[in-house]
Amino acid sequence: MPILSILIPVYNEQAYLERLVERVVAAWLPEGLEKEIIIVNDASKDRTPEVIQKLCERYPMIRSFEQPSNLGKGAAVRRAIEEMTGDFAIIQDADLEYDPQEYHLILKPLLAGYADVVYGSRFASREMRKVLFYHHKIGNYLLTFLSNLVTGLDLTDMETCYKAFRGQVLKSIPLRSNRFGIEPEMTVKIAKRGLSVYEVPISYHGRNYSEGKKINWKDGISAVWTILKYWFLDDYTKESDILQVQNSPDSLRRYYYHIVRYSLPYLGNSILELESHTGLISRLLPQREKLVVSDHREECVRFLENLFDGNAVVTVLSLDPDSEPEENLPDNEFDSVLYIHGLQKTKNETATLKRIYKMINPGGKALLIVPQHPGLFCELDKTFGYQRRYTKQNLRQLCRETGFHLVKCQSIHVASFFSWLLNGVLFRRNKIGKVQLKILNMMIPFSDLLSFLLPGGNLFVVAEKPETTTTTSE
Repeated sequence: MPILSILIPVYNEQAYLERLVERVVAAWLPEGLEKEIIIVNDASKDRTPEVIQKLCERYPMIRSFEQPSNLGKGAAVRRAIEEMTGDFAIIQDADLEYDPQEYHLILKPLLAGYADVVYGSRFASREMRKVLFYHHKIGNYLLTFLSNLVTGLDLTDMETCYKAFRGQVLKSIPLRSNRFGIEPEMTVKIAKRGLSVYEVPISYHGRNYSEGKKINWKDGISAVWTILKYWFLDDYTKESDILQVQNSPDSLRRYYYHIVRYSLPYLGNSILELESHTGLISRLLPQREKLVVSDHREECVRFLENLFDGNAVVTVLSLDPDSEPEENLPDNEFDSVLYIHGLQKTKNETATLKRIYKMINPGGKALLIVPQHPGLFCELDKTFGYQRRYTKQNLRQLCRETGFHLVKCQSIHVASFFSWLLNGVLFRRNKIGKVQLKILNMMIPFSDLLSFLLPGGNLFVVAEKPETTTTTSE
C-alpha cells in the first residue's frame, strides 16, 4: 500500500509534541494510504526525548532519530528525508499551528496525479483564521514576493510549513540550509526543476514567542540571502551531471532554442521526440497535427504527462529507442523524429537507427545531434553516458546501412568543442562546472559565426527516409 511519510523535526517541544502526534495518528487519510511518522530530535534540552520514547512505545508507526547537536530545522528535515520510505511526504512542525486533519486536502492534487509538490497556504481564501502579528504577516508577504519574483511561481505563502511531495521528487532535491532557510531553498529549487506545483488553503493556529515560537528577524534576513543564493546557483538535483544539464532551464536555455531553430525547417506535421527528459525541448516544438514526446524513465514520463495534461495535440509515450521490441514501435507514423544527444549512448547504434527508420513515413526525416571528433573521447564522455563520438564519414556509412539518405551533416556548437578539449582531454575532469555551463549558454548566439572558422563539438544531422525502396546517400 502507498505510504505517507510525515516528517516532524523537533526541538524543545515537550509541551505540545504528545498532543500533536496524537492528532497526526488520528488524522484521516484517503483510502489505501498508510502513515509512517519520522521524528528527528534536534538535540532538545528539555524532556522532549522522554516524550518521544513514550510515543514510540505507544505507536509502532513512529521511527525516531537523534541529531548529534542542535543543527536547526533544515538539518532535521534533511535527516528525516534520508530516513523516510514513503511514496509521499509532508513536513509537519512539532507544535499545534497546523492541523493534521487537513492532510487529505494537501494530498488531493498529489493523489490525483496533477502535482509533484503541494503548498498549504495560510493566506489563500479559507473559512476562518487566527488573528496574529501584523509585522510577521508583512514579513511573510515580502519574502513570498521576493521568492515569486525570482522563481516565477505565483505562491501566496512560500514560508508555509505544510509542503507535501512525491517521495522520489523530495529525495532528489539536494538541501543545504540548516535553519529556517530550508523553506525558500526548497521553493527556488522546486521552481528550477520545473516541477508541477499546486497550492491549497489551510487553517492556521499560530503561537507567539511565549508559547515557544522560534523564528525571528535574523531568519528573515537569512531567507532573503537564501533566495538570492540559490537563484544564482544551479544546485537543484542529485541526479547525474547529464540529467542536471538536461533538466536545467536556466543554464542552457539558449542552447535548447538553438537546437529547435536548426530543426524547424525539417519538421513535418507529425513529430516524435525521443528521450524528452523533462520536456525542455518539447515545450519549444511546434504543435501541428501531432506531437508525441517520450522517455523510457518512469519519473520523466510522469513529469511529461503532468506538463502536457489536457493537451489534445501532445501525446506522451513510454518508449526506449535502444531496446524497444519491434511490435511496440509505431509503424510509418511520423514525418519527423528528433533524437537529441541520444544515439551516442545506445548499445547498438545501427539497430536503434533502424527502429527510428521504421517509425518514419516515406519522405520523412530523422533529426539527430551527436558529438563529433572521436579523438576527444575521454572520462567526461563516460560520465555523460556516451559510448562513442562520430565523424561525418561514420554517419554517412551508418545512413547507408540503415536505409537513410543523408541530407545534412553540419558542425555546430564551437564552445562545446573547446570546453570538452580543456575539461576532458587536457585537465582530465569528469564534469563541467555550473559557471562554465552558463558561459557556454551565453556563447550560443555566436556559434553560427564561429562555426565557419573553428571546429564544433557536435554534428547536426538530417537523415531522410526515401519515398521508394531504392536508396542513395550523400
